[in-house]
Amino acid sequence: MTGATGLALYDRAAHLGSAQVITHYSTSFGLASRLCSRPVRDHLADVYALVRIADEIVDGPAEEAGLGPDERRAMLDALEVETEQAIARGYSSNLVVHAFARTARTTGFGRELTRPFFASMRRDLDPVDFDEAELREYIHGSAEVVGLMCLRAFSEGLPVDDERDARWQRGARHLGAAFQKVNFLRDLADDYGSLGRRYFPGVDPAHLDEADKLRLLDDLDRDLAIAAEVIPELPSGCRRAVAAAHALFSALSARLRRTPARELLVARVRVSTPRKLLLLAAAAGTRPRRAPAASASQPAPLPGAPA
Repeated sequence: MTGATGLALYDRAAHLGSAQVITHYSTSFGLASRLCSRPVRDHLADVYALVRIADEIVDGPAEEAGLGPDERRAMLDALEVETEQAIARGYSSNLVVHAFARTARTTGFGRELTRPFFASMRRDLDPVDFDEAELREYIHGSAEVVGLMCLRAFSEGLPVDDERDARWQRGARHLGAAFQKVNFLRDLADDYGSLGRRYFPGVDPAHLDEADKLRLLDDLDRDLAIAAEVIPELPSGCRRAVAAAHALFSALSARLRRTPARELLVARVRVSTPRKLLLLAAAAGTRPRRAPAASASQPAPLPGAPA
């Protein structure tokens, strides 16, 4: 089979492969994305699959298979090269990369977002302490740019509006940052106990106390509050899904507040699937719930919080 028909078939097969990745790996992201229109949902699956594959190279199956840090770094480098070439060419023999590149080309992003992402992935192969500037850079590459990739899918086909686009990009960056910070706290036992990672400057995970925990949560709740401001403006094809994801991570933040700091070192905080479904159903028909604002007596946000 040749010509346009052959490429269309290949495109479809590549996307179906990415859709399988999100189905098998993510309950939360997968459920929320179902609230999007079909074109947006397909783009999100393509983005998620590549991000997940890169993450699995860093500290998932690749490590379990016995690959050392140098081998995993080489694989990550090769994946980045393949991704950039696929975006330029419109084709990759790697189905996940091909699907991602097709979404990138269709929605209009490229190495300005992929390069920071891969840089942050490589950073996790060197588990040393972060300073404030390094943490800001890491969060930008590991989470904010993924939010910006999703935003490109949300705004596909809309006319350019510099003021609107700046507002939406700010919201996307803060929502991505909040998601990452929630996961830092949820994954503390594994990140620190098993992988030796210390993401928070000046905080010893082995001796995390309530004051440190609440300061970190105040910072991420600020991100959630900023993100909530723009959700009502988003296109109908994605608004409910973003509101649902916002509600889920707000619930996780609230649960982290109720969980003693010492327990975060031994267990991962979760929201049950029935609770997720209730949150998704509620968010499907309501405005996003704003995260509680930090009071004047609460510690200031981390210096690394994006503006």
